[in-house]
Formats: sequence, C-alpha cells, structure tokens
Amino acid sequence: MALYPIFVELKGRPVIVIGGGHVGAEKVRGLLAAEADITLVSPELIEELREHVEAGRIRHIERAYAEPDLDGGYEFVMVATDDGAINAEVAAAGKKRGLWVNAADDPKNCDFILPAVVRKGKITLAASTSGTSPALARRLREELDAYLTEDMPALADLLSEVRLEMRAKGIKVENDTWQYAIDEQLRVLLAQRKLVAARARLIERLGIELAPAGGGA
Repeated sequence: MALYPIFVELKGRPVIVIGGGHVGAEKVRGLLAAEADITLVSPELIEELREHVEAGRIRHIERAYAEPDLDGGYEFVMVATDDGAINAEVAAAGKKRGLWVNAADDPKNCDFILPAVVRKGKITLAASTSGTSPALARRLREELDAYLTEDMPALADLLSEVRLEMRAKGIKVENDTWQYAIDEQLRVLLAQRKLVAARARLIERLGIELAPAGGGA
C-alpha cells in the first residue's frame, strides 16, 4: 500500500462500525476517544459494546449488515469481522458511495488503515507497518509508550500556552530558537512539576518578554 499519513478530525462526524466482537470494540474505543458519532451494526454484542449502547455512547442496529446500511450519511466505514467476503462486499459498496472503508487486518479491502497509537495529553504518536504485521505494530506502540515520559505532556501544554501568548502579542521566533529553548533542564523542571520555573526558563531561552505565570499582561 502507498500510504499518506494524516490525522483526521472525527469529532461529531458519523462513522459506521460493522461487527460486534472484540475487534469491533477496539475500533469503538478509538472512535470514542476521537469523539466520533458512532453507529454499530451487528446481531450480537460483547459486553463492552453493550455497555456503550446502554450508556448512550453509541447506537446499535441489532441485525446483520446489509448494503443499504451505508446510506445513512456516514463518512467512514469500519468493518470489524473476520469474514473476507463481507469485507470485500462492504469495500465495494463503500467505494461506490465515495466512503472511506477500513477492514480490520485486510489491507486489500482498505482505503485507509489504523496505525498503532499512543496518546498522552496533547501528544499522539502513531506507527504503521502498512498493514503487514500487527505484532510489530503492537511492539512499536509499546516502545513509543515508553518513550513518552511523564514530562512530555506537560511540555506540550507549556509550549502551547506560550505560543498562544506570543501569537496574541505578535511575537515571533525562529524554529531553531524553539529547539534551543527546549533543553534538558526544561524537561527536568517539568518532570519535577516545577511549572513556574519551567515557564520562566522557556521564556528566557526564547529571548522574549512575557508575563510570569499567573501575571497580568
């Protein structure tokens, strides 16, 4: 597969999931994290999915998939069955309607694949083997999770906060200056939860003037 990696905003966008087993549950977990509007089609559900239905987090069509199910205004289709014939049928029907289709562990019937994902705070890391090795994708996810130390989400929050303040004041610095400012000492301060000192160090190394944490304009 020739893949172009992107992150898609799914909040509030309609997605249909076909399959009520453990693979379907895995798809639903990711979609709920992205705040998608989820409809699931399956005659049966595992307990995890039934709890989501009862809590009102997803809608459930309690029967086997039929092609007209794709006519509900959905933007993405996720097939979570182990039936290659259904995967191919849904992929063909989706293409006919201009829908993006993902079929679990079946790259030839996919318009897009789902990478292994690690999320911590505002940081999301994704890794893919182009659908060739789920085992390696899982190993990559575990290593990425270990790489994202506890100071990373705090660093992302601090950089976002300072960047927004700079933008509001019309302050700009070169990309290389940002790289210079994000040094080991800054990360140590964040890991120690010394947020005020970390902000002060970042501002100093950026060579700009901003109010201290909690200060006025």
